[in-house]
Amino acid sequence: MTEHPTTERPARRVPQEPVALLLSGLLGTAVAEPAAAAPAAAAAAAAAAASQAEAPAPRPSSASLDELDATIEALLVVADRPLDLLTVAGAVDRPVAVVRQAIERIRDDLDGRAGGRRRGFELRELASGYRLYARAAHDGAVRHLLEIETTGRLSQAALETLAVVAYRQPVTRGQVAAIRAVSVDSVLKTLVARGLVGEVGRSEETGAVLYGTTDDLLVALGIRSLDELPPLAPLLEGVEAAHAVAR
Repeated sequence: MTEHPTTERPARRVPQEPVALLLSGLLGTAVAEPAAAAPAAAAAAAAAAASQAEAPAPRPSSASLDELDATIEALLVVADRPLDLLTVAGAVDRPVAVVRQAIERIRDDLDGRAGGRRRGFELRELASGYRLYARAAHDGAVRHLLEIETTGRLSQAALETLAVVAYRQPVTRGQVAAIRAVSVDSVLKTLVARGLVGEVGRSEETGAVLYGTTDDLLVALGIRSLDELPPLAPLLEGVEAAHAVAR
C-alpha cells in the first residue's frame, strides 16, 4: 500500500482572550455608558429645577422690616425737602413697592393705628413726595417756640405781598403795588431771594414781569396745591376793583 503524504493545514489563529476582552470593553463600554448616563443627568437636573420651583420665596423677617422702617424714618427726619418714592428707594436700595409699604407702616405707626400712641408729628404726602410735619393740634406751642427762637422771619409787609401773589398770580409788580397801595420792590426781592416767589413769564399787554409762587411755598404751608389755600376773607372786598385798575 502506497502511503500518501498528508498535507498539514495551517492552524487558525485565535485572538488572545485578554486582547479581545480589552477591545470589546473599549468599543462597548465607552460608547454605551454616556448614552445611559445622559437620561440620568437630565432627570437629576429636572428634579433639581422642580424642587427649586416648588420652594416658596423667603419672606422678609419682622426684624428686617423694622430696620427698613427705621432707616426710612431717619431719611425723612434729616431731609430738608419732601422725598419721593424713587429717591427713598435709591437710598435704601429697595424696590419702590417695598418702600411704599414701609411708608404706609410708618404713617400708621405715627397715627397710632399700629397699637402705639399717636405721635406729635405726622407723615404727609405732598405733590413732590413725603415729609414730616408737626400736627395742627400743637400749632400754638410750635408758633410760640418759633417766635422765641426764629430770626429773620418774614415781615408783615412781606407776608401781605406773598398773600397777594399767591391768590392773584400771575401778577406784575405794579398790580401787587396797586392792591397794597405801597411800593413792593424791596419786598418782592426778598420773597424771590427766599425762593417763595419767582418769575413765571411776561405780560402780553405791557411786557412787565409776571410773578408767581414756587413749590417751596407749598412745602412751607404743608399743602399739595394752591387749591388748598383757604378762601379770601370778606375783609378784602376792594381787592377785585384794585386789581382791575392795576391792569
